Amino acid sequence: MSGNGNHGAAGSGWWIYGGSDRSVGIAAETDWPAPPPWRDFRGGPDLLPPPDDPDEAARRLGRTAAMRPKRDQLDIINAALMLRRPLLVTGNPGVGKSGLAYQIARDLGLGRVLHWSITSRSTMRSGLYDYDAIGRAQAAADAGDATTGASLVGDFIHLGPLGTALLPHARPRVLLIDELDKCDVDLPNDLLNVFEDGTYTVPELIRLRSRQEAVEVHIADPGRRATIRDGVVTCHAFPVIVITSNGERDFPAPFLRRCLRLDLPDLDESALADLVAAHLSVSDEHVRELIRTFVERRGEHGTVAADQLLNAVFLALSGVDSLASASEWDRLFDAVWRRLAPGRL
Repeated sequence: MSGNGNHGAAGSGWWIYGGSDRSVGIAAETDWPAPPPWRDFRGGPDLLPPPDDPDEAARRLGRTAAMRPKRDQLDIINAALMLRRPLLVTGNPGVGKSGLAYQIARDLGLGRVLHWSITSRSTMRSGLYDYDAIGRAQAAADAGDATTGASLVGDFIHLGPLGTALLPHARPRVLLIDELDKCDVDLPNDLLNVFEDGTYTVPELIRLRSRQEAVEVHIADPGRRATIRDGVVTCHAFPVIVITSNGERDFPAPFLRRCLRLDLPDLDESALADLVAAHLSVSDEHVRELIRTFVERRGEHGTVAADQLLNAVFLALSGVDSLASASEWDRLFDAVWRRLAPGRL
């Protein structure tokens, strides 16, 4: 993303998202545009709108819009929104990949972002739901009644971020699948059917259909629950899925075919200044000099993330530079700005 994005209204009438520009794209209260016929899902009834989380958005993005995508980037983002396809966002650490999910959610009024942080142990099942079979068996034993145990099953099912994102809503939820590079080799292929069909089943609830058609379960929004009927969840508006990757591995072709790819370059000086101003509300010559030094260090030594710049500016604003000698200050910055790739500065 860049601080110099050209995204005026001309030629952008088809856009859903205007990159924090309220004069472009749809308003938060506007009905979501119709999908392509092959991406029209009929789940329902629609749930209440999701809660908002302005504090988390502000923590991630700052109090103001830090980055404005360029026109070509906005075209790709909006194509993914229009086609109801996941957006695979690649780039070096700190260029705003995960922040894009929070920016879309905040600018379009889509509520709190559902965040699935990927590890080597992540599975599709863990993203969809978790079932505490031991806890349920203990509750049934305490109740001393198999029927009572069956009625308690929803208390022991907790939908994960992906499972919650696919619940039926009139407007889509935003789901961030963060750092897919870390996943087991099978996960991208396992996600194909869910991405294609917008539906999944909870077998533990299907087995209960003869006794109860609807079961209330916990979801990934704190303090909220949702009703699942016949053990099947089908979305209405397909979620806005932002998948981040640091480019550390290749993904299978069938997975890539179901995504639109957006490559984000390193932030230039103007965009870095916007980022600092958004988070720390400051822009003076001292800060600009730190930004220039950061850009030079990045060019000389490789990958250095933008949050490392924020750390340095915060330390400078706290008075650390005035308390330390020049050599101590340089050593401290060497530690704060240590490159992320293997090797030494």
